Amino acid sequence: MSDAIEAKTISVMIVDDHPMVAEGIQSILESYDDIHVVGCLCNGRTAIDSFENLNPDVILMDLNMPELGGLSATEIMLERRPDTRIVILSMHDNPEYISMALSHGAMGYILKDVPTDEIKLAIDTVMRGEKYLCTGAKGSLDPKPGTREPLTEREQRSFCNWHRENPTRSLHKTWIFRFARLKPTERTSSTSWEFRPQPA
Repeated sequence: MSDAIEAKTISVMIVDDHPMVAEGIQSILESYDDIHVVGCLCNGRTAIDSFENLNPDVILMDLNMPELGGLSATEIMLERRPDTRIVILSMHDNPEYISMALSHGAMGYILKDVPTDEIKLAIDTVMRGEKYLCTGAKGSLDPKPGTREPLTEREQRSFCNWHRENPTRSLHKTWIFRFARLKPTERTSSTSWEFRPQPA
């Protein structure tokens, strides 16, 4: 019997609304013996509907997509399965976007034009339970613990319903949910809710 320990195959789900991008990433990843792509989804809502059945080790999530963007999908997935490892894919290298991704619970952030080996490195890093930031983003600050308030099951349903009815709009968080949960003494005439858009 060989003493060599067979490496664990890492299952990866890709979520991107551009088929050519998703197919390109899939082709890159499947060139590695220890990676298996279990699915390619076109937006956050289909990813939410599928990820528990596909059960990927790592999810590569596009930041901007129709129907439901990557940040919103990340937050909802983590409410349903807190141990989900999500790496955000983006064309933006702005530290503000990276901080937003981390504050929503993503374990990594990489640019779509990074070298092939950096995508693999990001996957290997989050599989070890560590965060991975793309080259040039090492100075981005992690969010403070406890800043991401959990969404209730009712909020998750309302969140998805709103996106279903407004497919051309994207939001960071609907503050009407938060306002509805405030104590009466915290509600003032100046308090209002708004839709806060995700980065374009």
